[in-house]
Amino acid sequence: MKKLTGFNLKYLALVLMVMDHIHYMFEFTGYVPIWFSWLGRIAAPLFLFCLIEGFIHTHDRKKYFKKIYFIGAFMGLVQFGFYNVLRGLVRGDGFFPQNAMLSSFTVLLIVLQGIDWCREKQWVKGLAGILVPLVIWPVLVMDVLMPALISAGSDLGLFILNGIMMSFLPVHNQIMDGGTATVLAGIVLYAFSFCKNKDIRIFAWGVFSLIWNFGLIFLFGGTFTGEFLFFNAYEWMEIFAIIPMICYNGERGKGNGKLFYVFYPAHVYVLFALSVLVYNLI
Repeated sequence: MKKLTGFNLKYLALVLMVMDHIHYMFEFTGYVPIWFSWLGRIAAPLFLFCLIEGFIHTHDRKKYFKKIYFIGAFMGLVQFGFYNVLRGLVRGDGFFPQNAMLSSFTVLLIVLQGIDWCREKQWVKGLAGILVPLVIWPVLVMDVLMPALISAGSDLGLFILNGIMMSFLPVHNQIMDGGTATVLAGIVLYAFSFCKNKDIRIFAWGVFSLIWNFGLIFLFGGTFTGEFLFFNAYEWMEIFAIIPMICYNGERGKGNGKLFYVFYPAHVYVLFALSVLVYNLI
């Protein structure tokens, strides 16, 4: 029963994302149930799935990339501002939004293009597209530039570097929203998209998701109890995104593509502003 179009998946993801962010922004009130975020776990994988579909089928990859890149860079600069020059706008409890999924998508799209260049035997561009964002840039920033600036006591240098890595040249393993997990999951989805049976990519992603999430719990000494899995480490619930993914019929469908690019940053900052207002009133 494959009845969901690409836009159906995006609209579903949008609703679930808003629920997740309502819990994220207003959890401090004690009135938003945690199941808002349980359902919200499904949103990011659906957007990721649609991103891969868009990358495969778009007629203009540069334009597709630019829309995501510039919005992600803008939101990264805003987040950097909260850390530094916008401290007066931070909520009274120190909270400010750190939504940077589009920065994760930016890194992923560069890697995917690198994979395609390698498939076309353009090895220099291809390997650069894969290795620079995945390995070289993160190592250069965290193991070379950052320690050198700290040793030199260059506060200005650190300020500039942090601004760059949070916006225009994101470092995947420093992104809290998505980050390395999203990049790797996207690579899995894309790699298996070349199979004749398109559902194989979905199950491959599901296996990766379970291994990643439960592996992290084990690695960091979490307990596999119901209370911990449902109230602390509930990222694993993203596995239920398999259900709408399986119902995808391969068609783009009808909808407003520009809506998602505007809605994502707009709803984050509107919800945050409202949370500040509520925080100041209670």
